Amino acid sequence: MAETIAPAALKDRIGEELGVSDWVTVDQAMIDTFAEATGDHQFIHVDPERAKLTPFGGTIAHGFLTLSLLPRLAAAADMPRPEGLKMGVNYGGNKVRFLVPVPSGSRVRGRFKLLELEEKRPGQWQQTQLFTVEIEGQDKPALIAEWISQFFV
Repeated sequence: MAETIAPAALKDRIGEELGVSDWVTVDQAMIDTFAEATGDHQFIHVDPERAKLTPFGGTIAHGFLTLSLLPRLAAAADMPRPEGLKMGVNYGGNKVRFLVPVPSGSRVRGRFKLLELEEKRPGQWQQTQLFTVEIEGQDKPALIAEWISQFFV
């Protein structure tokens, strides 16, 4: 169970890595489901035979699938949670970079570093985190993003 922390005390953790998630497998079924949900059926994602002929050597996850794992990976990370949390919402991103593809069958995990935290109005906090998606066995991350969210206590 993750620790809970007063939002004002969380400000003392700016610049720190707050948590690392468990590993999650990105398999072909997940990629195919994402393709159905988004209508993005480019062959490098959904056609293993044609994808073998590309420099990737097989199918790869959509970049936006990798980004969309943020909530799942955050939930699987042992990060401190704000005391009295009522809800959280995405606000946007300052920067998103897809650095290397995620091959089908890979395991990924998220790292979360707190960059900024500000109380916008009483009980409404805005945080910016550096979100990094690592691929098991690879040195270079799949994705880095400065992601902004708000939470309400």
